[in-house]
Amino acid sequence: MVVKVFKSITFVVVGTLVLGLAGLGVANVFGLNPFQMSQVDRSQPVLLKSVQDISQYHAAVGNFEVLLDSEDDVALLPGFVAGRRTLFVAAGTVNSHVDLSGLADKDLKLSADGKSVTIRLPEPKLDKPNLDFDRSYIYDQDRGIADRIVDAFETPEQTEFYQLAETKMTAAAEESELRKQAAKNTEAMLTGMFGSLGIDVTFLGAPSD
Repeated sequence: MVVKVFKSITFVVVGTLVLGLAGLGVANVFGLNPFQMSQVDRSQPVLLKSVQDISQYHAAVGNFEVLLDSEDDVALLPGFVAGRRTLFVAAGTVNSHVDLSGLADKDLKLSADGKSVTIRLPEPKLDKPNLDFDRSYIYDQDRGIADRIVDAFETPEQTEFYQLAETKMTAAAEESELRKQAAKNTEAMLTGMFGSLGIDVTFLGAPSD
């Protein structure tokens, strides 16, 4: 008797759940969902911590992309057992700027009639690379069995790839024409600015072209 009652109760509970789920399915079809999830944003307001004056003219930006080929081998073990080789695409930019705050009186001289000026610009500098994480990704990866097992329990670190990409982009920017282009762009900007005031500009030092 008890078993029959228990079975009856079980059938009723299961039947109720089935009918309830079916009802929710129909409700979803018509856009009615009593258990629809909502999100509440309780974040604090953004605070402006400080404002800094800048006197740098960001004159040129270089866009860089590098394909990193990194291989980790485990001594005495074949590659299909342990080790990995990763092809990583890294993208980013490098800014080149001229620090106009470095101009001293001797670097900027206006003629007596106020119609011409001579300027000696500081050398352009390169900022640290700005890596674009949305455009940087693992292109391909071969892993040994042991590494596959480890990766199933923890996410592989990609910090080393970003650090290596930053080093390579810095070296590439140093060897590129980025500084030279920044100098030319700065001269063009100042020529236009003084020209609008009717003042001719002559730049001293090594020519930028």
